Order: sequence, then structure tokens, then C-alpha cells
Amino acid sequence: MNQRSFGLGLLFLMVLVWSGCDSGEYGKETKTEPKEESMPMPAAETPSMVETPQAAGALMASAGAAGATENDEGVNHFQQGHWDVAKEHFMKAIAANADLAEAHYNLALAMDKLGMHPEATTHFKKALELAPADPKIAESQILQAHVGG
Repeated sequence: MNQRSFGLGLLFLMVLVWSGCDSGEYGKETKTEPKEESMPMPAAETPSMVETPQAAGALMASAGAAGATENDEGVNHFQQGHWDVAKEHFMKAIAANADLAEAHYNLALAMDKLGMHPEATTHFKKALELAPADPKIAESQILQAHVGG
């Protein structure tokens, strides 16, 4: 009886393993069609959807600048797609230092993502006014789309 139980158990195990094997040829690659959600999205008319060679990213503030801690916390949230939370941190950074160009630029990016385009344009203009020589701000394609430059 013991050998019979062992044999049946072994047979069951082999059937279980074989049922999980690929039915295709060994070593041959199989190709799958891309899923629908990976297809490119059509372009929209809002500035946030303008195709750019490099994605607009939030900017870290200079170390030690007033408001830098809040700004940089906002950058972390922005990179994770937490636009509302990022917006609040950028607003706190501006409250601590109204002349922090990076915070105005970043707030504009977050507002753009939230569909707040007129408000975003205001903060893009302020960032450009505060840091006209900063190429990360002045040459930003999303900023240019908002301010018309």
C-alpha cells in the first residue's frame, strides 16, 4: 500500500508539472501584440499635452534657499504624479520665499497637470521674470507653450 501511495503521488506530481509547461516549441520565442493601453495617445490642444523631446521636470531649489525644503518635497511628489500634494508644497515654498523661481516654475507645472492653465501661465511668467538666465526655465518648452515665446 505504501509503494502504491508513493507511485500515485509521484504520478500526480508529474501531471501537475506537465500541465504547467508551455505547449510551444522549446526555445522558440513567442510574440505578443501590444496591449491597447500602450498605444500612443492622440495629441490634445492643451499645453500639457504638447509633444516635447524631453519631458518637463520639476526643479530642485538651491540648497539653503528659503523655501527649498518645501520645494524639494514638492518635487518628490511631482515625480510620483501626486500633482495636488506637489502643488501644496510649492505654494508653501512660495509663501516662505516669493522670489524662489524654481517654486514658481514647479507650481506652474503642477497646475498645468491639474488643468489649471491660466494659473500655470501666471507662475511660468513669474519664474521667467525671476530667472531669465536660467536655461532650465527660460528654454522650457512647456513654459514657452504657456507664455507664447
